[in-house]
Amino acid sequence: MLLESLVQGWTTPLLATEAVSENSPTILAGVLLSLVVIYVASKLGGELSRLLNLPPVLGELVGGVLIGASALHLLVFPEGGAEAGNSLIMGVLNAITPLSPEAAGEVFASQSEVISLLAELGVIVLLFEIGLESNLRELMKVGVQAVVVAVMGVTVPFVAGTAGLILVFGVPTIPAIFAGAALTATSIGITSKVLSEIGRLKSSEGQIILGAAVIDDVLGIIVLAVVASLAKTGEVDVMNVIYLIISASGFLLGSILLGKVFNQSFVAIADKLKTRGNLVIPAFVFAFFMAFLANAIHLEAILGAFAAGLVLDETDKRKELDKQVMPIADILVPIFFVTVGAKTDLSVLNPANPANREGLIIAAFLIVVAIVGKVVTGWTVFGQPNINRLAIGVGMVPRGEVGLVFAGVGSASGVLSESLDAAIIMMVILTTFLAPPFLRLAFRDSETEAETVVSNPVES
Repeated sequence: MLLESLVQGWTTPLLATEAVSENSPTILAGVLLSLVVIYVASKLGGELSRLLNLPPVLGELVGGVLIGASALHLLVFPEGGAEAGNSLIMGVLNAITPLSPEAAGEVFASQSEVISLLAELGVIVLLFEIGLESNLRELMKVGVQAVVVAVMGVTVPFVAGTAGLILVFGVPTIPAIFAGAALTATSIGITSKVLSEIGRLKSSEGQIILGAAVIDDVLGIIVLAVVASLAKTGEVDVMNVIYLIISASGFLLGSILLGKVFNQSFVAIADKLKTRGNLVIPAFVFAFFMAFLANAIHLEAILGAFAAGLVLDETDKRKELDKQVMPIADILVPIFFVTVGAKTDLSVLNPANPANREGLIIAAFLIVVAIVGKVVTGWTVFGQPNINRLAIGVGMVPRGEVGLVFAGVGSASGVLSESLDAAIIMMVILTTFLAPPFLRLAFRDSETEAETVVSNPVES
């Protein structure tokens, strides 16, 4: 009854009709069945990816693609042009409780809205978790080299991607900017895992890659906040862009500076609370309040959640908090990734349809820019003649979960066409697949040299 009341409370403001109230048990059933499908797809996809030595998040995305508009039609959404009759879940509900066409449409819209809201909550929790994992103290130690690599890793693909889409393909400015912004991301999780496996995490190359990837995340979130705000206005106003850049940067820096004062208060509050959730509940109160503040000044809520994570990363309770946030993220974040995959219709890239060929060419263009735009950053490292520049560049290539955040926000805003949205998803998938083996290959010569030294030590 509690869940039923909750669903009714969410959906009544959306449709404001008595029919919704009458259909709330069916809406609840649709939400629950959708969550069953989402979690099964996420776990099967994640486990398969793990067996293939790939990041589980990639499996969640592919699982979403399989159950969504591209394949099984178990999870489809009205904003993608789907109707109640296109959803297999609605077919099951209708078989259990026969619905009129009007009621079916209302149930479909309402259950889709609830899942979309849960997905948005999932991405807020994801960015909060990423903020918690972004160690500011370590960031301060990486030096100028990582900063240069990060700035170039954001600037080159963003400028090349945006300019190419506008000048060559005639894509409108706002969608082109959004697609260009999606090219700026770097997945620190994927790269760090590979570096750890090959024993290069503590090398000079590894430290530069990790430092640059963390800075990339910070810059990328600022870029995302700016372009998402531009998408809401629908136009590029130079003064508005300047305002957004300054406000996003100021919000992030101000949060970090004020966080040094807040940290002591947060720890004191957590220590005084004696009931369950004494640490994680205040943390989420802070994260959601920061997300609200960001939204209130016309930035993305995820920027506020990310800033909250950066602030709380500096507390003495960071490790304990990280452990408590993880199960919550395990529940909500897969909804976001599976939903992103489900909303992506890869059929728009079917080469058999002549109308799709331009989309395929755009996808190929984005993939090339995504790879080359990051690989060249290795050659911006200066003062270290013997460093493996190719490894540094390749280490910046994978987009992973960060790239999916861009795709998800762009899709939800409605600014991306189906073909451009699918092209971005393909870019994320391929860069994530290709980066691990190529990073190992880039370090192969160095590994061979190290093995030679071990097997043939210098004779005295």
